[in-house]
Amino acid sequence: MSLIAKLRTIFTLGQGVLRGITELRAGEDPIVLFREWFEAAKRGGLFLPEAMTLATSTSDGKPSARMVLLKEIDSKGFVFFTNYESRKSKEITDNPNGALVFHWGILERQVRVEGKVEKISQEQSDAYFRTRPRGSQIGAWASSQSSPLDSPTTLAERFDEYEKKFQGQEVPLPDFWGGYRLIPERIEFWQGRLNRLHDRLVYERGEGTWSISRVYP
Repeated sequence: MSLIAKLRTIFTLGQGVLRGITELRAGEDPIVLFREWFEAAKRGGLFLPEAMTLATSTSDGKPSARMVLLKEIDSKGFVFFTNYESRKSKEITDNPNGALVFHWGILERQVRVEGKVEKISQEQSDAYFRTRPRGSQIGAWASSQSSPLDSPTTLAERFDEYEKKFQGQEVPLPDFWGGYRLIPERIEFWQGRLNRLHDRLVYERGEGTWSISRVYP
């Protein structure tokens, strides 16, 4: 972390603890508020502020969770990318209900998102794939994500194989790789406060509008 990033981190330590969040300051659109918090996390010098926990579950309700990276946020929802043959993808196919958690500890802030997960278009996935470093593109081809792997050597050999295969040409988007969007139905903003009297504001989607309520910490 650079000196400037360290100074920013110190400056933003506990930001919001004294003021908290009010319904008036939060506004009517949770996506707007999320963007504000996300930008504050990025300005604060946090490492990978886009990191989020993605929780999915099987058709019979057995949960699993892992860290992924937020790559896009728009009015429709939160976008991330993965292998479509991975464990998370199989669970999403069987049960499209998912949840996200963002935790920015230095700011004493947390955001929880719940909703349905669906694939984005192949065109959108391809546009993002073009922005990835070439090594990451080849890595997507080499990794049979979540499948058994006998040794790291095998993975390295597969990487070399695809590196040679695509030598001198653009690496195409694998048909088994792409993006998902979690379309939020419920978003909770948690702001740490003194004496553990934390603020928790909950947005729930209705017919074209969001309702907002406050819950006990």
